[in-house]
Amino acid sequence: MGEIKSAAEIAREKLEKIGEPTEEERLKWKYAPEGEKLAALYLKEDTNLVNEVKKFDDKARKFITAGISDILLRNISLPRNEAARRTNKKAMDGIKAIKDDKVAVENVFSKMRHVLDHYVQEGAKQKKQAYESLKAEFDAKIQEAIRQKTGVNARVNIDIENQPQFLEEWQRLQAQMEAQYLTLLDDYKRELAVIN
Repeated sequence: MGEIKSAAEIAREKLEKIGEPTEEERLKWKYAPEGEKLAALYLKEDTNLVNEVKKFDDKARKFITAGISDILLRNISLPRNEAARRTNKKAMDGIKAIKDDKVAVENVFSKMRHVLDHYVQEGAKQKKQAYESLKAEFDAKIQEAIRQKTGVNARVNIDIENQPQFLEEWQRLQAQMEAQYLTLLDDYKRELAVIN
C-alpha cells in the first residue's frame, strides 16, 4: 500500500512543483490591485488617472495601468439607462487617458460606439416589437386554452404582462437579443485590453 499523506504535505508538494514566483508575477500581484483601486476611485470621483499613474516607477506602471484598464473595461456595458451611458463614457475616457496608442484605442472605440448606438436606437425598436409580438402570442394561446376548456368563444381579459410564463419567456428573449451586442462588446474589450 502507498503512503498516506497529510493535506499539508500534499500542499507543500504542489507548491514545490509550482516554484518561486517570478519578479514579474510579484509586481503584478502587488500593483494590479492598486490600479484596480485607482479605477474604482476614478469612477466614483474625478481622479486624474494620468497623474496617479505617474506617481509610480516605470516597473510598476505597466501593472497599475493593466489593473485600471481591467476595471474600466468591466464597467463598459450596454447602455440600458442614462447612468450606464455616463459610466461608459467615463470608463472610455479613462482608458484613452492611460493608453499610449491613442489612435488604436480610438479605432476600437469607434467600433464600440457603433454597437452601443445601434443598441440604443435599433435595439429599442426591436425589443418593443418583440415584446408586443410575444404579448400577442401569449394572449392568443391563453384565449385558445380558455375556449377549449369552456367551449365558449368569448374574449377574456387577462393581464398577460404579469403572467410568470410570459415574464420568463420575455427575459429569455431579451437575453437572446442582447447576446449579439454583448458578444461584440466583449470582442472589442479584448482588443482594447492588449493595446499599450
